[in-house]
Amino acid sequence: MRPPSFSLGFASCNATPRGGASAAFGAAGRRPGMSPPSFSLGVASCNAAPRGRRPGARVRAARGFTLVELLVALAVMALLALVSWRGLEAMARAQSGHRERDDAVMVLQTAMAQWTADLDAATAFGTLPAMDWDGRVLRLTRRSSDGSGLPAAVVVAWTLRPTAQGLRWMRWQSPPLATQDQWQQAWQLAANWAQDGTREVDAAAVAVLPLAGWTVAYFRNNTWTQPVGAAALGLNTPLPDGVRLVLDLPPGAGLIGQVSRDWVRPTFNVQRGS
Repeated sequence: MRPPSFSLGFASCNATPRGGASAAFGAAGRRPGMSPPSFSLGVASCNAAPRGRRPGARVRAARGFTLVELLVALAVMALLALVSWRGLEAMARAQSGHRERDDAVMVLQTAMAQWTADLDAATAFGTLPAMDWDGRVLRLTRRSSDGSGLPAAVVVAWTLRPTAQGLRWMRWQSPPLATQDQWQQAWQLAANWAQDGTREVDAAAVAVLPLAGWTVAYFRNNTWTQPVGAAALGLNTPLPDGVRLVLDLPPGAGLIGQVSRDWVRPTFNVQRGS
């Protein structure tokens, strides 16, 4: 009897399933005189469906984006980038406008503080006038001190002058004065500096802020009137009861329009009715 033979190969999935009878083997076993059965080991190529998938179902290949879909996505991204850029540009423009306005307000507040300080310190020294207006420049004589701390006087002038940057409201101040002759020279120098629009601005003058125009009014006898000269005020009342300042701000300086500031003489007494 031949020994059993084994072969390695690929078997078909059409083989008889387990438990089924073959043509060589019956229910009673192997016939006498027959050769032992041969066995084959191999990998079966079956058409059986994997677990969880219906038999006969096809596997769909992974599908990518089409060219039209990519173009639509790029267009949407470009639109969002444009909208975001416009929003950022508007925010930057608004911040720049607020910053310019804040700077203009600070400059205006500083100018008003200096104007008020000059008027508060204005006084007549003997026969020297405390205030004079000639239609173009307002000159003041105000209290001050010299380098050693001794009382002295200074002459201050406010006027509107043209500069390379346009019209500027300017302030001029003399050095401390000890004698009447020095005061007379400084008083005339302030008038000449204000009247001569082509004269160079010296170190004693400071450009305060840009202006389109300015006006001054006096409060006398319980009414606002046009400003007058020092001779009209007299020595008994060297200062008016009040001074109204109106500034015309030019466009493009952070602020625009008119600004009014009223100053009241510190020694002014309001007469109350009975």
